[in-house]
Amino acid sequence: MAWYRPWVSFAKRLTHVIAKPMKRDSGRGGMVVHPYRGYGSQQEIFVMGRVFRQAALGRAIPRRGMLRDTADVARRIFRRGLPDAQIEIRVGDNQLCMTTDRDGYFDAHLPISSTLPVDVSWHRADILVHAKGQAPIRTSVEVYVPPPEADLLVISDIDDTVMFTGVAEKLKMLYRLFVRKPHRRTAFPGVAALYQALYRGKSEKAERPILYVSRGPWAIYEMLETFFQLNRIPVGPILFLREWGISLRKPWPRRAEAHKRDLIDRMLTLYSDMPCILIGDSGQHDPEVYTEVVKAYPGRIKAIYIRRVDKDPKREEAIQRLRDELVDTECELVLAADSVLIAEHAYAQGDISARGLQAVQRDVEAHRNDPD
Repeated sequence: MAWYRPWVSFAKRLTHVIAKPMKRDSGRGGMVVHPYRGYGSQQEIFVMGRVFRQAALGRAIPRRGMLRDTADVARRIFRRGLPDAQIEIRVGDNQLCMTTDRDGYFDAHLPISSTLPVDVSWHRADILVHAKGQAPIRTSVEVYVPPPEADLLVISDIDDTVMFTGVAEKLKMLYRLFVRKPHRRTAFPGVAALYQALYRGKSEKAERPILYVSRGPWAIYEMLETFFQLNRIPVGPILFLREWGISLRKPWPRRAEAHKRDLIDRMLTLYSDMPCILIGDSGQHDPEVYTEVVKAYPGRIKAIYIRRVDKDPKREEAIQRLRDELVDTECELVLAADSVLIAEHAYAQGDISARGLQAVQRDVEAHRNDPD
C-alpha cells in the first residue's frame, strides 16, 4: 500500500463527517434546524439549538462522493444563522414559544407543569420552527432527565481530560479517529470504562447525569458526538460549548474559565439534591475553578479529579497548594497520572463498582501492552 493512501482515506472520512450535518436538506438549501441534545429535571428543561439559512446544492454536484462532501463543507462554512425565527418547543404536555437571537441560536428554558414519566431517562422534545418566507420545519431532539435513583452528578471537561487536544496530539487523534482503531485510540486510556463506571454507579443501574464541557465552538458539536460514539463513552448532553462568532461588539469568545464556572453553577442549582464530582486536567484553569466551586458550595462536591497532562514542577506545586486549601472540606483533590488512579479513588468512596474498577484497569493495561 502506498504511504499516502491512509491519509487520503483520512481526508475523505474527515470531510464526510464535517459535511454530514448538511445532508439533512438533501441539497435543497433554505432553512435548516439543528437542535442539540437537551437536559433537565422534573421541574425544568433546557434545550438549545440553531436555525440556519444555507445555500442550495448545484445540480451539477453529484449526490454522493468526495465532490458532494466538499461542496457541503463549503455550504457549511458560508451558512448563516437565521434571526427572529419563531420556535415552539413541546415536551410531553409542556410547551414554550420563543424566537432565535441574531445569530440564529435559541436557548429554551421550559418550566415543567405537567409531570414527565419517571420510568425513562430520555424524553423527546418536539420542535416547530416558523420563519418569514420559509416553509415550517418540524424536528425533535432527546432530553435527559435523571431517574429518581440517580445519586451523583458528574461534570467533566473534555479537552485534555477525555481526549487529547494539543496541536500535535489533535492531528494524531483525528488520524486515529478516521483511519485506525477508533474505538481505542482517540481518547485517554481507560476513559470509556471510567465514565461508564461513573454513569452506572456502585449498583450499576444508577444512570447518573454526566455533563461535558468544552472550550471549543458549537461548530464542532457533530465531531464530538462522533468521538463519543466511536469511543463508547456514555452519551451525555455535550451542551457546554462556546459561541465563537466574531463581531465588532464581541471580537473574542468568552473566557473559558468564566464560561465553565457559570455552567457549573447552573448545574449545581438544577440538580440541587445531588452531590457532585468534577473532572478536569492540570493544563488549564480547572483546579483553580473547581477549588472555588468547592468553597462556594460547602458539602456539595465529593471529589475533584485532575488528570495530569504535563510534568511541570511549578504547576504541580500550585495544584498541591490548592489541595492544601481543601484539607478542612469534605472534598479531596486528586491529581492523577491515569484513569486507574481516578477509578481507585472513586471505588474507595463508593461511587463505582468493583466491576467498574476492574474494567478501567483492564483498559489501561491493554493500552500499555499495545500503545499504538
